[in-house]
Amino acid sequence: MLELKGVHTHYGLSHVLQGIDLKVGRGEVVGLFGRNGVGKTTVIKTIAGWVSPSEGQVLFENKPLNGVSADQICRRGIGLVPEDRRIFPGLTVEENLRLGQMQCPSRGRPESRRRMEDIYQRFPRLAERRRQMGTTLSGGEQQMLAIARVLVGEPKLLLIDEPTEGLAPMIVDELFTLIGDLAREGTPIVLVEQNVHRAVALVQRFYVLERGTVVLEGKNSYADKSALMERLAV
Repeated sequence: MLELKGVHTHYGLSHVLQGIDLKVGRGEVVGLFGRNGVGKTTVIKTIAGWVSPSEGQVLFENKPLNGVSADQICRRGIGLVPEDRRIFPGLTVEENLRLGQMQCPSRGRPESRRRMEDIYQRFPRLAERRRQMGTTLSGGEQQMLAIARVLVGEPKLLLIDEPTEGLAPMIVDELFTLIGDLAREGTPIVLVEQNVHRAVALVQRFYVLERGTVVLEGKNSYADKSALMERLAV
């Protein structure tokens, strides 16, 4: 469904990604692991079109994304939940969600209402706070809103960057349950997460990055997970 072939990405003179090869199959959850600053978020941003690769190819459903704008990549079905959530200030929870529906400009009003109610059933806490300003929610609720805002557009592929960072353990449990539910429903996911022990239980395959390159690739097997823990010393 998604493939990166020899992808290099620069920020100015800084050579961040140095030949990344990566694949995501339909219905597959793939983890990106590694220490801070090794390029995981840059991989996510390169897929989503927030930054452009300086070399190599990004393919989605066998079609190249090189040179395609971020908004068009979103409309093709790639949804990004960024690390910093990016809740729009001055807008309510529901208004934030309605912006997410702009991923589907051809959707009619009845279908939009149905999708919104589906989201509120999945996120009852957001339903209770639909008239509340999004930026006044707790950190965990803002993370749920960021995920819900992408899901309302029914993406074909979900990119989630550090969803549990800085959150209370109870909220972390809720978020991992949510991601697990999405995985069981067949939503393809690329997950960047520092809580490797929890995240590795959700993924079918994983990649470990160091200094902008893939240094380890594995599956959800005892041997591969042991190699992962040893590599990251966690």
